[in-house]
Amino acid sequence: MKRALLAALLLSGCGAEVSLGGSVGEVIDLTVSRCEVYRNAFGLQVTYYRNRDTFLDVVARVSVALDGVDLKAGTKVDLAGESSPGHQRASFAHAPGGEPVRLFPNVKRGDLYVSQLGAEGQVTKGSFSVLFSSEGGDLGQGRTLYGNFAARTVDAGYGPEF
Repeated sequence: MKRALLAALLLSGCGAEVSLGGSVGEVIDLTVSRCEVYRNAFGLQVTYYRNRDTFLDVVARVSVALDGVDLKAGTKVDLAGESSPGHQRASFAHAPGGEPVRLFPNVKRGDLYVSQLGAEGQVTKGSFSVLFSSEGGDLGQGRTLYGNFAARTVDAGYGPEF
């Protein structure tokens, strides 16, 4: 019961501004030190980091293609499926310091909600929640991952300015 309540609080944005949770935590450590948000007209990327002595782990990197999405505050983006033929709307990766990058399976269902959309140098806030497919990827098959993010927006540096 306590787990369900905590999950509901995090998903509603009442939890920590930068956090990760879900059943993926049974496979990897979801402790987060900070996050970064990169954005341009084509995509949004949220990266969650953990400082671990001499290593900087990428706990989770959420990359979202914005083809056909008018991103603004209050936007909810469906993360399942393709943004264009052959291209997934979202991809998730895990890259612990000193180890190879590991990819999560495709998103079976889930969404990303942007509660505050900042221009370059301003804060972008939001949350996401996904269920990964039971096949494919290097880890996390059939598991859930959710998180909250808040960070100053950085221009992704390619394509037209946002």
